[in-house]
Amino acid sequence: MEKKEIKQLRRPYVNTFFKNNKFNLLMTIIASLLQGVAFLVISWVLKEISDLIAGVSQYDFSVIIIVAGIAFLLFVIGWIIDNHFLPLFLSKAIKQYREYVFKKLMEKGIQSFSNENTSLYISALSNDVNVIEQDFLAKIQTAVQVSVTFIGALVLMFVYSPLLSVIAIGLSLIPILASILFGNKAAIAEENLSHQKASYTSMIKDALSGFAVIKSFKSEENIINLHDGVNNNVSTASKKRSKINIHIAYSSGIAGGLLQIGVFILACVFALNGIGNITAGTAIVFVQLLNYVLAPIQTLPSFYAGSKSSFTLINKIALELNKNVDDTGEHIPSKLSKGIYINNLSFSYDENKKILNNLNMEFKVGGSYALVGSSGSGKSTLLNLLMASSRNYEGEIIYDDYELKNISTSSLYNLVSIIQQNVFVFNSTIKDNITMFSNFPEEEINRAIRLSGLSKLIAERSENYLCGENGSGLSGGERQRISIARALLRKTPILFVDEATASLDAETSFEVLDAILKLENHTRIIVTHDLDENILRRCNKIFVLRNGTIIEKGDFDSLIDNKGYFYSLYTVSQDK
Repeated sequence: MEKKEIKQLRRPYVNTFFKNNKFNLLMTIIASLLQGVAFLVISWVLKEISDLIAGVSQYDFSVIIIVAGIAFLLFVIGWIIDNHFLPLFLSKAIKQYREYVFKKLMEKGIQSFSNENTSLYISALSNDVNVIEQDFLAKIQTAVQVSVTFIGALVLMFVYSPLLSVIAIGLSLIPILASILFGNKAAIAEENLSHQKASYTSMIKDALSGFAVIKSFKSEENIINLHDGVNNNVSTASKKRSKINIHIAYSSGIAGGLLQIGVFILACVFALNGIGNITAGTAIVFVQLLNYVLAPIQTLPSFYAGSKSSFTLINKIALELNKNVDDTGEHIPSKLSKGIYINNLSFSYDENKKILNNLNMEFKVGGSYALVGSSGSGKSTLLNLLMASSRNYEGEIIYDDYELKNISTSSLYNLVSIIQQNVFVFNSTIKDNITMFSNFPEEEINRAIRLSGLSKLIAERSENYLCGENGSGLSGGERQRISIARALLRKTPILFVDEATASLDAETSFEVLDAILKLENHTRIIVTHDLDENILRRCNKIFVLRNGTIIEKGDFDSLIDNKGYFYSLYTVSQDK
């Protein structure tokens, strides 16, 4: 993507910092202007005091003191304004940016999100936001202030000595160029550090999610070594960025110091030789004003590097969020009239191996269907395709008379719901987790609670019971029932169940599947490892998959009578 396109893509993200926030920014700038004027007035006061001592000042001591008092008053007013409006500007800017990024994230389709690294988004909303606030937003006010004092200082310098001013400006170009070069390197270092932090976040997330597995396999030492390696990468990237920032600070400081001493020496030479009518006060004020001329040399390159680094981080998340699937398909009715038809369906993640091979299936409206087979047979992949996880398949997936590739995802999600093995439960109330924080009539909520088998739990703990982080306060069966209640509340006519009972005991597994099969006016497709006769007999048809191919299909009795692959799977399951 070209730089111009990236800039256009970045613009709405940057605009969120200032949306309905311009007044707060304006007030911080006014505070900066007041402080900048105060600093310049103080410089004038120092010159006049020096000249007064030398007997060449044009002003009385009382006038100089009054002007000094005005300068300090401006500084205090700026301080009061800054103390109120700068925190407002920064907090609102970051709040709006996070909201915009998260909103764009929620707009992504399942198919575009399923294979992405979620740690990138975690890093973008945590580590990267901190960098943007500190290195860009917080420095806007300082950049304005040093710019104002820079312009004011130059004006005063030219008033006092045009010749000395020209020499000072010429000498100051060298450190400016050096700082800009370091700024480019700083942006690259910041982007690398962000990448390493995202990798670290991913590693921590995996380690915590798989904590039980790590302990059971006694792999603590290996995981510690893995952590230390990733952590070392973060440390190395951080060290490199710090070194570049130190180079920027010291090179600017050294160049500024040499410039300041050089100009002061020249001012003394001019004053001693009567060149340019330079007084002792002029020499002193030049040194003072040079601080304000040097401030941009020391501050603006840092601001430039910080803003460039921040824009690089914004570019990264903007490009990632732009990898979206446009919801441009056809909007279809949110009801199933005929059924779902799969014709000659094949799918592969790469060219070397097909996950699904030439499937032909029919799911009639209102029916119950089971997909069974050993691990890796393609059952869950098939359900994911039915949920539009990918459109890069061969063959057809037809909902009534509509090909899935031509259906908009938002329209599809009005038609289907899915209950999965891993049910995510938010750290909120049972009611919030059922409704997913939306408003529904109480009678509909109560119906979903009753049909999903949650009435006993609600009676014992109430609907306002806090579920804990990822449902830690609930059992596996209770979490699955919340998932069923969610689907019932949405009233979608199609319900997919993907290994929803894989982690449950036999009794709870039966209760959950029994609740699903008792639902009326739903077309149910159930992926299950649990070959319970009482459940499977209630399915209109069972599809048996092996290596991505349907090798058997029929009702429970016919498949048992065939004594084929299903019979073998069922027999083995009964011996466990």
